[in-house]
Amino acid sequence: MILSVPLVISIVLVLAVIFVNGWTDAPNAIATAVSTRCLTPRNAVLLAVVFNALGAGVMTLFNAKVAETISNMVSFDTGRSGSNDALIVLAASLAAIVIWATAAWYFGIPTSESHALIAGITGGAIALGNGFSAINMSEWSKVLIGLGVSTILGFGSGFLFVKLIGLLFRNMKRAAANKFFTNGQIFGAASMAFMHGAQDGQKFMGVFMLALFLNGAAERGADGSFTIAWWLIILCSVTMGLGTSVGGYRIIKAVGMDMVKLEKYQGFAADIAAAGCLLLSSLTGLPVSTTHTKTTAIMGVGCARRTSSVNWLVVKDMVLAWVLTFPGCGLIGYLMAKVCLLIF
Repeated sequence: MILSVPLVISIVLVLAVIFVNGWTDAPNAIATAVSTRCLTPRNAVLLAVVFNALGAGVMTLFNAKVAETISNMVSFDTGRSGSNDALIVLAASLAAIVIWATAAWYFGIPTSESHALIAGITGGAIALGNGFSAINMSEWSKVLIGLGVSTILGFGSGFLFVKLIGLLFRNMKRAAANKFFTNGQIFGAASMAFMHGAQDGQKFMGVFMLALFLNGAAERGADGSFTIAWWLIILCSVTMGLGTSVGGYRIIKAVGMDMVKLEKYQGFAADIAAAGCLLLSSLTGLPVSTTHTKTTAIMGVGCARRTSSVNWLVVKDMVLAWVLTFPGCGLIGYLMAKVCLLIF
């Protein structure tokens, strides 16, 4: 492998994005377990570190469809012949994602790293290709499908699952129920952390492989897929785990405390519902947002009790952040790519 300066910068930025994802996005997985006091913040973070790493590694070995979707979503093959334009643009796109995600964390808004990643590299590809022809719509459409699926399934399964739990356990004594669902929510938090690693770990591995491919250090299969090596799985998993260990209490507070006041059985319902949706999406290759899926599941759980139990002002802020991510991060990616092409 020949390490050019653009490739080194791209790799550093991919790892930075993975780190920021673990820092700002992974706390969503453990938010409900912390808010219901089933886990202390310290133990929840340790659990998230371990299961994020396991999810990224295990799911990639068995099913790497999400990574394939991300790496084939846009084309970076339209730069000047013999130049490093494609790598320069990819690096600029990743820098845009770090900027967007860090700003969202600062303001405590649980914006989607997945959507930021998709928007940033799409904006960069458009800048490089001078148009929307750089977008592979057959792959990009999976993003829109995933957006709809995660919203409907997340909310619907959260609503139905908590109703089912209420029906099945209605005669259980409260003390026994709290003990049962405390253990259940620890399992739910581990499941969410595992599926976060499975979904988001694969997305960033796909971008990592794209950077290697643009430098001639990796080859695509006949179907456009990459073979992801063990060392890359471990590197991405460890980096995400380190990001998670930094914390993320602001995000935990916004998702698990401010939006809906949850009891233990409700937190369990939200975790299992969201993890199930993420598993289905991963197996079918749909790149969905773990933040989006988890928060809609929490909304569904809250609405199952009564709609007024949901703080709709917090929901409004989250939805606004989701809506702005695609055009906002995409525009930053586009402008940074254009500037970097002029400079380099």
